[in-house]
Amino acid sequence: MKYDVLQVLAMIVLVVFGQGLVRLLVDHDDRGLLGWVPGGFGVVLPVYAALTVAGALGAGWAHTRVKVLGRRGESS
Repeated sequence: MKYDVLQVLAMIVLVVFGQGLVRLLVDHDDRGLLGWVPGGFGVVLPVYAALTVAGALGAGWAHTRVKVLGRRGESS
């Protein structure tokens, strides 16, 4: 059960910060949730990218752990 919750939380992180990353790339002045981070576009962009990658890696890891426990079917 805990890996299911971790997978959901990681997917939320992936979606929220992935959307913020795309928004920042389209409009460099719209920093979204990370508007409080000091610095400009060059500082906020890698933070959004790192959080997006962390969400993707976390969701993949949690999914793999659930599959090892036998609660997910094999993917095709």
